[in-house]
Amino acid sequence: QRRGVKPNVISFNAAIDACAKGGQWEKALSLLDEMQQNDLVPVVISCSAAIAACEKAGKWQEALNLLRVMRERGVTPNVISFNSAISACAKGSQWAKALELLDEMRTQKIDPDVISFSSAISACERGGQWEKALEVLIIMRRCGVEPNVISFNAAISACAKDGQVCL
Repeated sequence: QRRGVKPNVISFNAAIDACAKGGQWEKALSLLDEMQQNDLVPVVISCSAAIAACEKAGKWQEALNLLRVMRERGVTPNVISFNSAISACAKGSQWAKALELLDEMRTQKIDPDVISFSSAISACERGGQWEKALEVLIIMRRCGVEPNVISFNAAISACAKDGQVCL
């Protein structure tokens, strides 16, 4: 900007993504605001990167707020947006919110992937909800998504924490 080059959506997206990768969630949110001050409309990539920044910092409330604001501004979340928000909920042991997001994805015709389901299972595991973790594992398979090592480990860990034998 100092050299007279006006940033565009692509350059802001790159900067927000760099902040996400560098753990600078507050700067990512600041850049999202700056985009709008420069009459640029954030797109799904911009918002998803900012949600990812919040997720990496364990800021689940901010991630959910961004998801809400995103919708209010007419930006439709995608699987990446939801995955980051679900993962943020997992880090904050917010299993009920994670499951709400998983349901919302399906309501909005966004197919959850292995990351979506695994993050939701992790949220249940961290929240001490072994039965819910197993329910998500069953739903995952019913949806045609094959669980991976992360999915199974989170489910097993949820059971182990409560002294349950799940297999």
